[in-house]
Amino acid sequence: MNAGKTTTLLQFSHNYAERGMKTLLLKPHIDDREGGKQIRSRIGLEAEAVNFSRNEDLFQGVQGHHDSENLHCVLIDEAQFLSRMQVTQLGDIVDQLGIPVLCY
Repeated sequence: MNAGKTTTLLQFSHNYAERGMKTLLLKPHIDDREGGKQIRSRIGLEAEAVNFSRNEDLFQGVQGHHDSENLHCVLIDEAQFLSRMQVTQLGDIVDQLGIPVLCY
């Protein structure tokens, strides 16, 4: 806690956007502290995210976004809530789709 992980995630997303690159921010549905689809740091930075459930296939979800938006990076907040299967799916995103995945 209080290590600045969410701030770092939001900085990465901003850096990609500055270069005209598209990121996808994901956060677990169970994390409802910001009222749903917001990722917010303690210092006030925030961005909209896509919520996912513990049983959701992240590979299919990311692939759908990638097909419509040509993603350059996937950023996951509160990664401790990922299931083992979802961790494997994130590896598949890197290996099969060639999209970097950063988990916080």
